[in-house]
Amino acid sequence: MMDTGIGARVRRKEDHRFITGKGQYTDDINLKDQTYAYFVRSPHAHATIKSIKEPEWAPEDGVVAVFTGEHVAEDKIGGLICGWMIHSKDGSPMKAGPHPILAQGKARYVGDHVAVVIAETKEQAKAAAARVDVTYGVLPHVVDVAKATKSKAQIHDVAPDNTVFEWSLGDKAATEAAFQRAHHVTKLDLVNNRLIPNAMEPRAAIGSYDSGSDHYTLYTTSQNPHVARLVISAFHGLAPEHKLRVIAPDVGGGFGSKIFIYAEEVVCVWASKRIGGRPIKWTAERTESFLADAHGRDHVTHAELAMDKDGHILGLKCHTLASMGAYLSTFASCVPTYLYATLLSGQYAIPAIYAEVDAIYTNTAPVDAYRGAGRPEATYLVERIVETAAREMKIDPAEFRRRNFVTSFPHQTPVIMTYDAGDYDASLKKALEIADYKGFPARKAAAAKQGKLRGIGFANYIEACGIAPSAAVGSLGAGVGLWESAEVRVNPVGTIEVLTGSHSHGQGHETTFAQLVSDRLGVDINSVAIVHGDTDKVQFGMGTYGSRSGAVGMSAISKALDKVEAKARKIAAHVMEAAEGDIEFKNGSFSVKGTDKKMAFGEVALAAYVAHKFPTSEIEPGLKETAFYDPSNFTFPAGCHICEVEIDTETGVTEIVSWTAVDDFGTVINPMIVEGQVHGGITQGIGQALTEGCVYDSESGQLLTGSYMDYCMPRATDVPSFKLGFTETKCPSNPLGMKGCGEAGAIAAPAAVMNAMTDALGVKDLAMPASPHTVWKTLQATKMAAE
Repeated sequence: MMDTGIGARVRRKEDHRFITGKGQYTDDINLKDQTYAYFVRSPHAHATIKSIKEPEWAPEDGVVAVFTGEHVAEDKIGGLICGWMIHSKDGSPMKAGPHPILAQGKARYVGDHVAVVIAETKEQAKAAAARVDVTYGVLPHVVDVAKATKSKAQIHDVAPDNTVFEWSLGDKAATEAAFQRAHHVTKLDLVNNRLIPNAMEPRAAIGSYDSGSDHYTLYTTSQNPHVARLVISAFHGLAPEHKLRVIAPDVGGGFGSKIFIYAEEVVCVWASKRIGGRPIKWTAERTESFLADAHGRDHVTHAELAMDKDGHILGLKCHTLASMGAYLSTFASCVPTYLYATLLSGQYAIPAIYAEVDAIYTNTAPVDAYRGAGRPEATYLVERIVETAAREMKIDPAEFRRRNFVTSFPHQTPVIMTYDAGDYDASLKKALEIADYKGFPARKAAAAKQGKLRGIGFANYIEACGIAPSAAVGSLGAGVGLWESAEVRVNPVGTIEVLTGSHSHGQGHETTFAQLVSDRLGVDINSVAIVHGDTDKVQFGMGTYGSRSGAVGMSAISKALDKVEAKARKIAAHVMEAAEGDIEFKNGSFSVKGTDKKMAFGEVALAAYVAHKFPTSEIEPGLKETAFYDPSNFTFPAGCHICEVEIDTETGVTEIVSWTAVDDFGTVINPMIVEGQVHGGITQGIGQALTEGCVYDSESGQLLTGSYMDYCMPRATDVPSFKLGFTETKCPSNPLGMKGCGEAGAIAAPAAVMNAMTDALGVKDLAMPASPHTVWKTLQATKMAAE
C-alpha cells in the first residue's frame, strides 16, 4: 500500500468529481414543484420605503407571491444578528441597529432587500420583480467611513453619529511613556481598501417546508450549516432545531463570505410555508453578489511606531476607523477588534501597544470576515510601518526585523495573545537564501539599465488561527463556543466513516482527514469516507473558517480515533486471549507481544460487531466513537514572504518578478494541498495590492465596481511562479502540532507587494490597489517634486 498518511503528497480524492462535472452544488439541486425567488433591491443608498405596490398579475406572469417586510413582521420572524458583543471604552454595548430579512421602513444601501417575488420560473420572477412599484423617499447618505461620523445621514436611530462602538486595547499610559523616551518615531497613514469576495460559486439557497411533518429543509452555500440552523432557529424563530435541516452540499469557495447567515436563505425557508410548502430556489446573479455579499477590509488608520537609537521598538499606537457597512453582519464586530488589534505585535517583542478602533456605519454593503479576517489588516499595518521605520533609520529591513523578533516562548504580548511556539529568525533566514537577497543590488542595477525601477519588500506575518478556547472567546463577547466535533464509525467490514462538524469548500478535507485516519489506523485511504455539511447526519459542528479545520477539526477526529483504538485493543485482547497490556498496534495490525498472534484492523472491526468472543457485559458491541475538542489556545502560523518587483517608468505597470514564501504551519498533513493553499492566498493578496478595490460613488451612493468590467480580479499573468519553503515548530496546544495554512498568503501578500513597490519608487505612501494609473501619478509627482 502506498504511503497515504501524514506528510504524504496524496492527490485530492474529491477532485475527480469536480473536474468531471460530477459535483453537486446547491444550484444543481431541483425539488418537486419548485418555485424561484428574485429579490427587489433598493436602487438608493438610503431611503424610506413609502409604499410597495404590485400590478395585477396575469396567469402568464407565473407569479406565485410577493412578500415584503410587512409580511415578515406579521409572522414575527426575527432579524439578522451579529453574534459577537463588543463594548465601547466607556463600557456601553455596541449599537446594533435592526436588520430585518426584508427591509422595514427604509433601505440602507444600494442592494438592500426590499421585497421578494416568487414565481414558477427564474425568468418570470426576475421580470415580475422589475414591475413591483416601490416608492422611496430619498435620504442623505454616506459611503466614506472617514466622513460618516459628521454626515447628515443617520443610518440607524440607535447610533446618532453612525458610530457602532469606540473600542480600545492595550495600555495607553505605558505606550505614551514609551513614545516620550523614543529616539525616533515613524508615522504612517494607511487605507486598507474594501474588497468584494468572489467565490467561483455564487451564493444560493433552496427552502422547503413539509406540512406533513411540520419540518423545514434548507440547502445552502454555507461554511457552517450547523450555525446557520442554530441562528435561524434561535434568533429568527422559524422552527425549533429538530424541525429544521440545513444541508451545505459541495460549496465552490467561501473565503469567509459564506460563513454568515444572509437574508436570502432565511426568506426562502420562511416563504416556503407561506406558499403552501412548495420549495423556493434562489441563486445569486453575479451582480447581486457584488451588491449584497458581505464585503471585506475597509480600514482607515493612523499609526505610529517608537524606536530607541539602536532601532529597537519601544511602542506602537494606532487609531482605526472600520466600516461596518449599513448593518452588523454575523461576525462583523470581532473582525476589527479581537481579530485585528490582538495581532498588532506581529512577530516582534513590542513592550507597549495601544490601539483604538471606531466601528462606523456607512450606506454600503455590510463588511465582515474575508480571508484572514482582521489578520491581513493587522499585518499590513505592522509590516508597512516596520519597513518604513527601517528605511527612516537607515537600517536594513531584514536586520531591523531580526533585532525586534520574539525569541523566547511562550511570549505574552501586550494585546492579549500568548505566542506558544515559533522561530521567526529561521523563516527569515531561509527566505533570504531562497530569494538571493544578497544579489538584489546587482539585479536592481541591471533593471535600471533597462529603464526599470526594481524594489524588494518583506512581510513577516503572524496570525491567530483555531480561535479558542471557548471560555476565552466567551469572555471576549463571542456568542458561541469554538470547539469542534467528530464521530468515527467503523463498519463491520473495516471501512470507516468520519462525521465532522468542519466543512470543506475547497480545502481538501476528504483527502487530508482521510490521511489522518489512514495514518492512525493503518487502513487504505480509499476505505475512509468523510461526511460533513448535513445537520441531520452530523450532530453539531462549528464549521470552517479562520484556518481551524486542521488544528481544531482534525484534533477532534484524533481524539475520537484514540477512543476507537482503545476499544479495539480491548476487543483484540479478548479475541486473542491475551492481556490488554500485551496488545501492540502497528501498521494496521493488533498483535500479542512476544507471540505470532495477530489480527488485522478489519478483523477486529468484524469481531466488534459479531460480538461472539468478548463479554458484552464488559464491552459494548460495535466500534463507533465521538469526541469534542476545545483547544487550550490559538495556533500561531507565521512566516516570511519576500516580493521583488519591476516598475515601468513610462507606463506605471508593475511586474512581480519574484516571490519567496517561507511559512511555519507546524505539522503539515499534505504538502501538495498546503502549497496550493499558499498559492491561492498569495494570489488573493496580490489582487488586493494591485488590482482589486471596491468603490462607491460618494455623490450617488452607487456601487461603481459592480461587475468584473470594473472590479479586476488577479489573472495568471499578474502572478509569478512562487518559490516556497517551510520551517516547522509544532503547535503545543493540539495533539497533531498543526497551526493552519489557509489564510497565510492573503495575510502576508499585500504588505510584501506594497513594501516592494514603495522601495522601487522611493516613496513612503502608495495606495492600494496600486494600479498602473496610481503608480504613474506617483512617478509624475515624484518627478515634479525633484524638479
